[in-house]
Amino acid sequence: MSFPKEFLWGAASAATQIEGAWNEDGKCPSIWDVAGNHIKNGDNTFVACDHYHRYKEDVALMKELGLKSYRFSINWCRIVPEQGKINEKGLMFYSNLVDELISSGIEPMITLYHWDLPLWMHKLGGWKNSAIIDEFLFYVEAVIDALSDRVKYWMTINEPQVFIMSAYVIGNFAPFKHAIFSYKKCLRNCLLAHGKAVKLIRQKAKTEPVIGLAMASTTYIPDSFDETGIKEAAQYSFESTVGEGSNSVYMDPIALGKASPSMAKKLSAEDLKIISEPIDFIGINVYQPSNPLINKKKYNAENLPKNSLGWVIDGRCLYWTIRHYYERYHLPIMVTENGMAGNDSVSTDGTVDDMIRVKFLDDFISEMEKAVDEGIPVIGYQHWSLMDNLEWCEGYDPRFGIIHIDYNTQKRTIKKSGWHYRDIIREKSE
Repeated sequence: MSFPKEFLWGAASAATQIEGAWNEDGKCPSIWDVAGNHIKNGDNTFVACDHYHRYKEDVALMKELGLKSYRFSINWCRIVPEQGKINEKGLMFYSNLVDELISSGIEPMITLYHWDLPLWMHKLGGWKNSAIIDEFLFYVEAVIDALSDRVKYWMTINEPQVFIMSAYVIGNFAPFKHAIFSYKKCLRNCLLAHGKAVKLIRQKAKTEPVIGLAMASTTYIPDSFDETGIKEAAQYSFESTVGEGSNSVYMDPIALGKASPSMAKKLSAEDLKIISEPIDFIGINVYQPSNPLINKKKYNAENLPKNSLGWVIDGRCLYWTIRHYYERYHLPIMVTENGMAGNDSVSTDGTVDDMIRVKFLDDFISEMEKAVDEGIPVIGYQHWSLMDNLEWCEGYDPRFGIIHIDYNTQKRTIKKSGWHYRDIIREKSE
């Protein structure tokens, strides 16, 4: 077997991480715009990669790289700068971006929530307040009305595990709230917002939509590859404390219509009916295996390469996440994020020699291809990231892009990994 002709080879980004223009054209502040000294080096969202003003240049680079798709997010703050008010200038930016992508032969793929909660919504309680569900739907309807005549692929929410746990429990992500007892309330609101948004998209979309969400979904690599080892790995991935908290507490209600054990008393039968509104695919964001979190003794990471954030590089985790997710939920899979942070710089000859990312691409795509060859319906691969960007509280030091950004001049330079990815796309698309 080989990759299907319609396979969506692309790259991904998020609005807050690349757009800049944080207070232009009617946009209100998000919780990340006011993060202040929580972001390393005094970095901020204000200019970022200036994609808001340079999107045409960036789409031209995507075309040069041969991308067939581009996953990007809409910044809620551009669309609804104050409660009940729609900002046409914000919608126009994304409409122009969609037109530019389509004219370049690139499929636009939209994520509706990638963590840029409007400050006004945060002041109303954010994800702790059930009122966020209707506010989110008001925003979603505005986007669907403006863009669904040209956009087919939709993701409701990006990595609910991360923004709920990190933002409202651990408190190391915006809005930096250490409020552990709000966890189940936030999770229920998030799941209901997802389910109602899926239904709204189906009802209102002008083009038949393909709907999913993007999960921070890395799973456990089996310790042994016999039947027992594989079964044990799946149990670790979904039914251990870490596995439930990372995967099944979110996806079991969505894809199976049942609550995981820790949420059984929090989600009613009516809730589960809303949350399990049928989706078309599951997006998985995969960076490293969960083995180091669950069982360090059986997984020796000492000799494995690490990225610049210290995350283990082990391509097998992509295959096993695809397989574990498909065998549990029986839905098509899209790799919505996969990439690595580096310390990349431009050489004196003007190139960016990021050979570790070249090898990363080969290893991880090979593991994905293994899943495809086994008949698992993998529908796309969106490399994280299109360009270097703001890595949230880590600031601008970690570089995930296949395009290098000089943050002083905003000069774009395609890295060797970018050219290599172009060649992979050509080869796999033949």
